[in-house]
Amino acid sequence: MLAFWRHRRPLWPRLAALALPAVLLLGCAGDQSALLPPQPPGDGEIAPRVNTLQRASASEHQRLLAAFGGEYRASRARAALDEVVARLAKAGEGQIGTYEITILNSPAVNAFALPNGRLYVTRGLLALANDTAEIASVLAHEIAHVTAQHAVERAERELESALVSQVVSQVLKDPAQGAAVQAGSKLSLAKFSRQQELTADEISVRNIARAGYDPYGAGRFLVALGRNTAFRSRSENQSPDEKRLDMLSSHPQTPERIAAVTAAARQIGAPGLGERDAGRWLSAIDGIAYGDDPRDGVVRGRRYLNSALRIGFTAPDGFGLESARDMVIGVSANGAQALRFDSVTLKPDQTLQSYVAAGWIDGVETTAIETLEVGGQPGVIALGRGTDWSFRLAAVQAGGRVYRFILAAKGNADPERPMRALLESFRLLSAEEAQAVRPMTIRVVAAAAGDTPATLAARMPEQERAQELFLVLNGIERGGVVTPSQRYKIVAE
Repeated sequence: MLAFWRHRRPLWPRLAALALPAVLLLGCAGDQSALLPPQPPGDGEIAPRVNTLQRASASEHQRLLAAFGGEYRASRARAALDEVVARLAKAGEGQIGTYEITILNSPAVNAFALPNGRLYVTRGLLALANDTAEIASVLAHEIAHVTAQHAVERAERELESALVSQVVSQVLKDPAQGAAVQAGSKLSLAKFSRQQELTADEISVRNIARAGYDPYGAGRFLVALGRNTAFRSRSENQSPDEKRLDMLSSHPQTPERIAAVTAAARQIGAPGLGERDAGRWLSAIDGIAYGDDPRDGVVRGRRYLNSALRIGFTAPDGFGLESARDMVIGVSANGAQALRFDSVTLKPDQTLQSYVAAGWIDGVETTAIETLEVGGQPGVIALGRGTDWSFRLAAVQAGGRVYRFILAAKGNADPERPMRALLESFRLLSAEEAQAVRPMTIRVVAAAAGDTPATLAARMPEQERAQELFLVLNGIERGGVVTPSQRYKIVAE
C-alpha cells in the first residue's frame, strides 16, 4: 500500500484548521476513512464470497477510472511498465495468472490492485520513481497483495470493498481527486493489516531480485515517498489530524518499512547487484503530464485557467489555490480569508439578482446587492453576514453558466476590496489562449558543467519551492550536487 500525496503543499489542512463554514467545503466533505462504496449483493444472491469479489473487480475498475481522472495514455511509460510486470509475473511467488496494468490520470502518488490481477499506478507515482528497480518494487508490492490473497482473507473477515490495496484517504482530502467519488453514497476503504503490509514488502523484495532488479530499489522508493510526503505536508498550519493521516496509523511507518526492506535486501546480497536502469526509466516518463489536468483547470501561481470553460481569473494577493474538477478552493497566507469558485446553471425563471438575493449559503443573510459588469459579462456582487464569518458573494453569467465566487473573512471584516480585485481579473479566454493552456510535464534534461540543483530548479519557475521539489523528484539529499552529463527530471510546460 502506498499512502502518499501530490507534490504541492495541500491547502486542505489549512482550510480545515480555519473551521470554515460548510458552504466552502460543500461537495468536498466525506467519510475520511473511506473511498469506494461497496457493492451489495443482489436479492437472493448466495454465490460464494470470493466469486463476489471477482465479479466486483470489473465494476470497481470503472469506478476507479472515474475517481482518478480516467486512464492516462503514455506509450513509452506503458511499454516500460508492461516489461516490468512481465518479468515480475514470471519470477513471482504464487502467480495467479496474467496481470494488466492501467496508468491513472491522477497527480496523486498512489498504486493499488484488484484481486483479479488488475494493477493501477498514477502518473504522479511514475514521476517520482527514478529507475526500473524502484518502479519494480512498487508493482511487486501490489502483486504480492494479490498473490498472498490478502483481499480474499480480508473479505472473509469483513464485508467491505473488493480493493486489494488501500486507496488512501488523500483522495477525499484532495478535491482534485475526491470530487468524482462524492456522488451520494458513504464510501468504504479497504485497509490491510500492518503485518500484511510488511509481508507484501518482504515478498516484493524477493520477487524483484528474482526478476533481475536491484532489491535495494524498494528502500530507495520508500525514502522518496517519505520525502515527498514531508515536502507536501510541510506547513505551519498543518493539523495533528493531517499528520496522523499522512502516515496512517494502521500501517507501518515509513522508517519501519525502509528498515524491513533493507534488511530483506541484505539477505539477498550487498548493494550493487541487479538492474537499476535510470536511463530506461527516465526515457519512459519523459514528457508525461505532471500536476493538474488542464481539462479540470490549472493553477499557475495565483492564476486559474480553465481551457474547457475558457475562463480565467487571478486570486487576491497572498492567496494559494487548489483546483478541482468542480471547484477551486483558496486560502490566504495568514489564514484569515478563504475563497471558493464554482459554477451552476440557473432555472429558467431565475435572474442573477433573484438568485443571489435568495442566497445560496444557509444561515447567511444576503444584502447590499449590486449589479456590475465583470469581464464584459453581467455580474452581481453582494454582502453576506454569518455568525463568525463575513462574506462577499459574486456571480457572473457567461456562456450559459453562472460562475460563483465566495470570499469569506473571519469576524466582521468585509472582504469587499479583494473580491472586487478578483472580479476585475475575471475574463473569458480566446480560443488561442485556451489552446495554449497546457499541462506541466516531466522533462528529462542533462546537467551541464557548472549546473547545480539551484540552476536546474530555476528552469521550473511555476513550481512552489522549486529547488526542494527538484531534490525530491530526483532523489537528491539536501546539500547534494548534480553530475555533469547525468540526466535529471524537471517540471516544465
